[in-house]
Amino acid sequence: MKKTLALGALLALVPSFANAWWDAAWTARRTVTLDTGATGVTIAAPQSSVPVAIRLHSGNFDFTAAKEDGSDLRFVAGDDKTVLKHHIERFDALNELAVVWVQVPLVTPGQDKAQIYAYFGNGAATDAQDRQGTYDSSTVGIWHFSEAALLADSLASGLVGTGAVAVQKAALLGDAAIFSGTGMHVTAVPKLATTAGGAWSASAWIVPSALPQQATLYAQGSLTLKIEGSALALSVGGVRVAGGTLKPGTWQHVAATVGGGKATIYVDGQAVGSGDATLAAQQADVVIGDGYSGELDEVQLSSTARSADWMKLAAAGQGADSGFVTVREEAAEAGGGGHNYFGILLDNLTTDAWVVIIILAVMFVISVWVMIAKALLVGRIDGDNRRFLGRFRTATSEFLTLDQGAAHPNSSLFRLYGAGLREIRKRFDMQGEAAGLTGASMDAIKASIDADLVRESHKLNSQMVLLTIAISGGPFLGLLGTVVGVMITFAAIAAAGDVNVNAIAPGIAAALLATVAGLAVAIPALFGYNYLASRIKNISADMQIFVDEFVTRVAEVHGR
Repeated sequence: MKKTLALGALLALVPSFANAWWDAAWTARRTVTLDTGATGVTIAAPQSSVPVAIRLHSGNFDFTAAKEDGSDLRFVAGDDKTVLKHHIERFDALNELAVVWVQVPLVTPGQDKAQIYAYFGNGAATDAQDRQGTYDSSTVGIWHFSEAALLADSLASGLVGTGAVAVQKAALLGDAAIFSGTGMHVTAVPKLATTAGGAWSASAWIVPSALPQQATLYAQGSLTLKIEGSALALSVGGVRVAGGTLKPGTWQHVAATVGGGKATIYVDGQAVGSGDATLAAQQADVVIGDGYSGELDEVQLSSTARSADWMKLAAAGQGADSGFVTVREEAAEAGGGGHNYFGILLDNLTTDAWVVIIILAVMFVISVWVMIAKALLVGRIDGDNRRFLGRFRTATSEFLTLDQGAAHPNSSLFRLYGAGLREIRKRFDMQGEAAGLTGASMDAIKASIDADLVRESHKLNSQMVLLTIAISGGPFLGLLGTVVGVMITFAAIAAAGDVNVNAIAPGIAAALLATVAGLAVAIPALFGYNYLASRIKNISADMQIFVDEFVTRVAEVHGR
């Protein structure tokens, strides 16, 4: 006992991150943090040899780096030297879900940094599971309902139940048993016998299919734990203790203890009833789930009276939504200083989300290229337009000879000027400059310049449609990727049967990355489009004004 306490104290006092690496043959590890400061997990006294269920899923564990059966898993104390006892209840590499039981040497009150390390990534490793060693010596029976023989005890004790019980795959912890009124019977053996004035504990997870109901969760001679209506009732000889309110369709941890002259019942780790009672000596058959309708999982029997703190840790360490157990990548692996959230998102992206994000990336590159190219073009046109317009407005009678000398290759006004000049020279060549230009000729010249103005406008607005596609199509493509990703995530959860929020969250968060990508494409394109559209609008207005100004000056000088 002293060695166990010393090991547990060492576990609680080690730094947040060990600098050493337990064994170089293992290429990856995760940090498992135990937080007794979490809601509902506050304990008053240290608890030793606590079996804790560690859930692994795609959000906190790399199944591709581990062996397919998880046989390379090792759990090491915070000193990064002491290997802890463990066994695997479920390891599903295909659906990336696992439940592993680890015996934690010591859990102390108020600790929020106690941790152990989960090592994996050694293809040459052999299986090192120790079912018996995962529990303390007072544990006399464990039923996970995940064994090859459905009603076989998980410990090497030879306890095998009989009865018509079905299996619910991937329930709260691995598989669960489905009871439909017929109980499970275990033949009386000395290991399960109670002693006069001795101690006893039993706990289980239940999901009543309906309430109220009358059912026997556990019976051993005069010792019974029942559901009476919607409450628990513990009978020890002639003493009855009742309390608590059960809920249908919800996983709840129920437990009962007898010892030290007290009988106590618990629901979800909280004491809901107690009374004075003493065990009698008896070796009777054990009946589990007689008359019960619903699911039942993780039946644990002990020859000691577990404390109230132990029951809190059992409910917290085995429940799906407790903050007591957290598995995460180390800060060093995450790039120094915290969780690699972005890496988690990328690791959980589905194929359809990748397709959408790749399409959006192509759209982003195209829109950026259009914005840069168009901004440079508009800048050159605007600059040349200002220079040409300055020459045009300072010219007097020589305004029709501005094509001689310095040219303005990027000026749209210069090109309109050239178009008008060509039309004027055609008429001068045919009629002579002295004859002047008639009203009909002026109309024809203006029509020709207007046609070139339209073509110049088309050039200015070319490829702008690509930006409008990015603006309107990007968010919808991203939303499509998110919706399909969420659908696939929920379909995978339904197939696996695991409703743990930690298994759902990474897939949903990764699916939302598609929407973020869509917005990342649309927002810059929106800003760029509005800026370019404003610049193009100003250039178009300058061209229209120039056409009117040019035609007016031509009419003044050469009109009849």
